[in-house]
Amino acid sequence: MDIVSVTRVRRLLDEHGEDFFTRMLVPSELADCRTSTGLDVLSLCGRIAAKEAAFKTLRVRNRFLPWLDIVVQRADGGWPLVDLRGGAGRMAAAAGISQITVSISHDVDYAVAVAAPILTER
Repeated sequence: MDIVSVTRVRRLLDEHGEDFFTRMLVPSELADCRTSTGLDVLSLCGRIAAKEAAFKTLRVRNRFLPWLDIVVQRADGGWPLVDLRGGAGRMAAAAGISQITVSISHDVDYAVAVAAPILTER
């Protein structure tokens, strides 16, 4: 589980602009968070929380979150899907995890995400 402050992300967006978030989200994720007036801060917070929650399921030590290797996309039905790429995919495989499912919720001040690993069948 992870929680992200909307106030903090809004401040980062105001101080550093959208480019700051290209370190955390791939272009398709940013596109999912975009509206006609710019980035939707609640959607942005939800993606960040989902990536953090997904990373926590990998249970790795002394590793930084590989932001761009954990991709949270919107399914056709609107729910979030987690795609593990590169280093995140290797960490998941080493942990016996084939996939991660995630749920995101947000309100005025916070976004939260809960992630659960789906274990590889043996």
